[in-house]
Order: sequence, then structure tokens, then C-alpha cells
Amino acid sequence: MNLEFKKELPLIGIVLVPFVYLAVIWNNLPEKVPVHWNYNGQIDRWGEKYTLIIIVFLFTIFLYVLMLIIPKIDPKKRLEVMGGKFYQLKFILLLFFSGLALIIVNISKNESLSNPGLINTLIGFLFIVLGNYFKVIQPNYFIGIRTPWTLENKEVWKSTHAFSGKLWMLGGVIIVLSGLLLSNKLLKYSLISVMVIIVIVPILFSYFKFKQIKK
Repeated sequence: MNLEFKKELPLIGIVLVPFVYLAVIWNNLPEKVPVHWNYNGQIDRWGEKYTLIIIVFLFTIFLYVLMLIIPKIDPKKRLEVMGGKFYQLKFILLLFFSGLALIIVNISKNESLSNPGLINTLIGFLFIVLGNYFKVIQPNYFIGIRTPWTLENKEVWKSTHAFSGKLWMLGGVIIVLSGLLLSNKLLKYSLISVMVIIVIVPILFSYFKFKQIKK
């Protein structure tokens, strides 16, 4: 067993956990299961229980394979240079989405979303962790703030990600707090507002930083 495969074993284990759990409870699931809830915790969409297999597949195996492929097809070959940092990023993303898959399967089984703010809180923690990794992401076409200006200039990439990392961490803290403190009716608006800001502001920052450097 080579070293590379040994490193992948923990990731494969994380990917398989939701499938194992789904297999264990499969016979106890009704033929129709809830697959979506609104921000009041009410079921607003039902589907065949086989839909859960697709959801778990997309959240785990598809993501894992995608994270294996993109360093190989990255024209800049910068993701491979990240080495251990990219592996840590893979680990965090797979852990988050596998955990999210487990939660979805579990609440589908119980037909109840007792705490709608839980998903918000998890998303907030993910943004905090991702923001912390922004400063180590090398210029590439797949991960990070990929605008024409960051891809054109390495200094713009570096400055944009240093700024955006702090912004994402702040946004993550706000989302966590909103998940813990706000009412269900306000959760949606809090999440959407923060996500719009952490997406749009880095794009504008990269543009103005590029113009500044060109001058």
C-alpha cells in the first residue's frame, strides 16, 4: 500500500459514513421521505427514498472525485504545490458535506427539522474555516476568488485572498450567531445577505486592486 493511498483512506472513510448510516436505517424509511424544509422547519418537498442516495452521492463521492481530479487538470499546477494545505482543505470540505448528508438523512428519517438554525450554524463554521485557508490558496482556475483580475496578476490574487479570508471569517461568525440567536423568519435573510456580501465585495476588491497596481 503506497503512501498516497494511505493518505486517502481517512477521506474515503469520511465519504462512506453517510452511506453506512443510510444502509442501516434503509428498511425503516418510508417510501416517501421529506427532502426539503423551509426556514420555519416545515416540510415543503417530498421524494422517493432513493432520492437520499443521490443526495448523499453528490455530497460525498462526487465531491471527493472532483477534489481528486482538479489538481491534475489545473493548467497552472498550483494546487499540487499546496501539498498538505490542499489535503487539509479536502478533509474539511468532505467532513462538512458528509456531516451535512448525515443530518439530511437523519431528519428525513425523523420527518422533523427541530432546529432550522443548525444548518446556518454549520455553514457559518465552514465559512470561518475556509476564510482561514484563503491566504494559502495558490492562483488556480478552480478554487478561490477567480476573477479576470486575480488570474491576471499574482499580487492581486494574494491581496484579494488576504482581504477575502478575513471577510469570510467575519461573515461566518455572523452566520453562526444568527443561527444561534435569530428567529427562523430572519435566518434566511441573514444568510442571503452575508453570502451576497462575501461574494460581491471580493470581486470589487480584486478589480480596484488591479487598477491600483496598473496605475
